[in-house]
Amino acid sequence: MTTTDPLFGMLLALGGSSGQVNPLIQLVPFALVLAIFYFVILLPTRNRQKKVEAFLAALKVGDKVVTSGGIFGSIAKIGDDAVQLQIAPNVRVDISRAAIVGYQGQAPVVDAPNT
Repeated sequence: MTTTDPLFGMLLALGGSSGQVNPLIQLVPFALVLAIFYFVILLPTRNRQKKVEAFLAALKVGDKVVTSGGIFGSIAKIGDDAVQLQIAPNVRVDISRAAIVGYQGQAPVVDAPNT
């Protein structure tokens, strides 16, 4: 126990400072965490959402698209929230506009939701 006594005393001396720390300095780590969170998570998510909204707004009749379920088809009719997709001759299905993830033959614009 005698070998740990000087070490213990030194640790007490280092940790037990009697001076107060400025409250603004205590907020610096918190502000750094918020800044990292913003630049790593929020900013890319916002940019991706704007890209998806622009893609969905630019859809027009005749575009060949892919849905999140993997259905390939051509847009026959566009509504406010729904799109009529022709998947075969004389076969049309109504799907949500948000279910369209990209154009055929191109990388998906929208990441498919993990369900």
